[in-house]
Amino acid sequence: MDFSTHIDRPFRIGFLLFDGFALIAYSSALSPLMVANELSGQELYSIRNLPASGSQAVSSSGAVIKADAFPGEHVDFDLIIAVGGYVTKDFDSPRILQWLRLLSRRNVMIGGISGGPVVLAKAGIMNERRMTVHWVFADLIAEMDPDILLERALYVFDRDRLTCAGGLAPVDMMHALIAKHHSPAFARDVSDYIMHTNVRPGEGPQRSGLVERYGVNNPAVITAIEVMQNNLSEPLTLAQLARSVGLGTRQLNRQFKDKMGESTMGFYKKLRLEKASNFLKQTTLSITDIAFATGYVSSAHFSRDFREKFGIAPSDYRSADHRSGEA
Repeated sequence: MDFSTHIDRPFRIGFLLFDGFALIAYSSALSPLMVANELSGQELYSIRNLPASGSQAVSSSGAVIKADAFPGEHVDFDLIIAVGGYVTKDFDSPRILQWLRLLSRRNVMIGGISGGPVVLAKAGIMNERRMTVHWVFADLIAEMDPDILLERALYVFDRDRLTCAGGLAPVDMMHALIAKHHSPAFARDVSDYIMHTNVRPGEGPQRSGLVERYGVNNPAVITAIEVMQNNLSEPLTLAQLARSVGLGTRQLNRQFKDKMGESTMGFYKKLRLEKASNFLKQTTLSITDIAFATGYVSSAHFSRDFREKFGIAPSDYRSADHRSGEA
């Protein structure tokens, strides 16, 4: 079965919820389904919640969702959707990974939202399938398997797999799912009901463009930042950056200080250290490997710069609880 298959009964969906899951992502997926049931006057979607462990799952914001089904019990589903979040810590549950592999062998459709696609990748059920994940987990996915077909999209349907970046993107994804199952007109009715009139395509970007993100529209500065982002592990020199945008080094520095309030190379170092902090939070790479991956020739130099920026050593940063917010 794939997502376009028409069935003359309720479509059975189970939300596999990991502690620390992003409530906004879960709600964004659930609400359109509930509205579809309400507008149709019948149960188009039968929904159950399955905590990954125990009898309830607790979101990163403290919301409690109680179980009405459990992983591994004899309950038939058409689609299981794993929902994680930025603070989820139990993506490696052997019991859950084994169950997902079993569902895959039984041709159950499987999806992931926010951090949920990480679980699918760990279970080894995304081979030769396109997928997406919230951008904060992209480095973790790349570390796990560099051959995974990862896209920086809002959501991706690929045969019997569905993955979504999280946040508000599940609203767009469920619009597409409802349109496949019923009709685009009915899906528009659902989206209008929840006042989501600007439905986005799956291939839409996860993050705002650099102009919006940094609040500048200087072409040389924006182009230089793009070049920096593509060269974090092997940093370019100021002269190389200047050549990439057709300016002299003094001109580029002057424009960076004017628009960004700091020097070109100071901004470049900040990008590399922010990438390092993400590696520390989302991967098991060693401090030395992270240093090399962000362009440092020694872990000592890296640790010195990291402490200067974040006020804490990399090892202490990794062990401390620096994770907040929802994905």
